Amino acid sequence: MSVKSRWDEGAPPIRYPDPDIVSLDPRFHRMMLGHAAIERIATGFRFTEGPVWFGDMRQLLFSDIPNDRIMRWDEQTGVTSVFRQSSHYTNGNTRDRQGRLISCEHDTQHLTRTEIDGTVTILADSFEGTRLTGPNDVVVKSDGTIWFSDNGAGTRGNYLGTTKEQLLPFRVYRLDPRDGSLRVVVGDMARPNGLAFSPDESRLYVVDTPGTGPKTTYVYDIVDDGSRATNGRVFFDAMPGYADGIRCDVGGNVWCGFSGGVGQDGVAVFAPDGVLIGRILLPERCANVCFGGVKRNRLFMAASQSVYALYVETQGAPGG
Repeated sequence: MSVKSRWDEGAPPIRYPDPDIVSLDPRFHRMMLGHAAIERIATGFRFTEGPVWFGDMRQLLFSDIPNDRIMRWDEQTGVTSVFRQSSHYTNGNTRDRQGRLISCEHDTQHLTRTEIDGTVTILADSFEGTRLTGPNDVVVKSDGTIWFSDNGAGTRGNYLGTTKEQLLPFRVYRLDPRDGSLRVVVGDMARPNGLAFSPDESRLYVVDTPGTGPKTTYVYDIVDDGSRATNGRVFFDAMPGYADGIRCDVGGNVWCGFSGGVGQDGVAVFAPDGVLIGRILLPERCANVCFGGVKRNRLFMAASQSVYALYVETQGAPGG
């Protein structure tokens, strides 16, 4: 007779503390809540990505890439509905400092902004006259500039977008929406993916996920009045597991959507010194995370076919 997992229908409630929240360092233990459990808040998707919190509506938006849609989960009702279809195979999402949705569209290879009235503005589609490979993930700095990875994830096949020719190297760009200027800020990676600023914006963390070889997370110093990334070096290399989408909390810890197989899939949390301090174990690979909830102390995890949530004793840093 098979034993029910915690996620099976009719399984008993989880006893506190949740055994799938694993502290590896006292710094993480202080962020754990002994009476909060991992919750599966939505399921039935193909591949979830790009979670972003809208506190004014108390709603989470997230991408379901192969189904070509952005979904909406309502915290007050628990109802999940379609926010946008077609989404042009949108992957990463965030909000700018005016509260507008910023999205990375795989199929169009555009970075877009959804205005308050619902119209969509193309922010970037090319660099120096050549079309982008396909924006992947995105963050917004306090000065309003938009930093995004461009790695062609939606153009290498027809499942996450449409197969297209790669015309530019894979890079991280900085867009200044005030004048439309676009510049390369990280050009030394095989395939840049998730990215996040430290709370004081002195550091930029970027995940490199090449098709073969080590998948490594790097950190760069932000210089020249916050407009340039330099001095890239390894932040952590956790092979065989690896990060995808990442976000920082107010203490500077890096929360990573993580893939590594059974016993590692979920979220891995690294302190600012690069030490792995905790894990949140999920039954699926986790692609991306964000903080939300009324007090910005609820971690949302976009994990393959489901979205999960967990209250923690910290808060997300702005800009993610």
